Amino acid sequence: MLRLVIAIPVAAAVFYPSASIAQNVPALPNYVATGAYYATGDYGLPDNTSIYFIPLSYERSVGNWNLQVSAAHLQISGYGNVLVNVGGVGRNEFVELEQDLQTTRTLGVGDTVLSGTYQWPTYSENAVFIDLGFEVKLPTADEYAGHGTGEVDYGVQLDVYKLLGTTTLFGTLGYKFRGQSTLFDQMSDSGLVSLGFSQPLSERWNYGVIYDFREAASSSSSETHEILPYLSWSPVPAWSVMFYTAKGFTQDSPEVAVGAQLGYRW
Repeated sequence: MLRLVIAIPVAAAVFYPSASIAQNVPALPNYVATGAYYATGDYGLPDNTSIYFIPLSYERSVGNWNLQVSAAHLQISGYGNVLVNVGGVGRNEFVELEQDLQTTRTLGVGDTVLSGTYQWPTYSENAVFIDLGFEVKLPTADEYAGHGTGEVDYGVQLDVYKLLGTTTLFGTLGYKFRGQSTLFDQMSDSGLVSLGFSQPLSERWNYGVIYDFREAASSSSSETHEILPYLSWSPVPAWSVMFYTAKGFTQDSPEVAVGAQLGYRW
């Protein structure tokens, strides 16, 4: 079986990849992806905050390693207490008193994420596949526009997945180490867990569902629970299209999100 790791955006508040799925597609070393994403929710405040997000990522396979760089253009309309790649972070200097709340609309570049994933060798299709990933977030986003924290963050995660007939079961266990931000001074380190499955509908179509749990990202916010169903289509082996939606179940996750991703491999 040809084995390839395909990144799937997990959790509406976290658009960077955090789950891996095996697919029967050519093992080509280069992969580029872009897409569009929209999320909205009130995050415990009187009106909604909306996020528009256009990511771009490049991945290169070198031996057992997958190396990736991701960046994005984004627009946020809201109160300034919702961070892309984090979610709602509760009250901060932007929202001290409810009667003083004012919504703003800002746009610009997001943070840059560098990641590397090591795929442990396996010698059987019936074995459990294990990947170990490392991530560094570079603060290229404007923290005063509410696009990031302005600090370097680090992450580590373990991806496990197994083929059961035509179904792929997968899970992720990770932890984020966040830099000490002077503007968002309540940020904290936190863990995450994702579980899901992928199932083919036909030779070209796949569908799946991902459940995502994340610990509170700050001392003034709560944990998040989200579910993400998705549908992917590969018209030819080199191209893939993915459509997804997400629903949050806590105050600090979006009420709803929708998105699409276009990928090309060569």
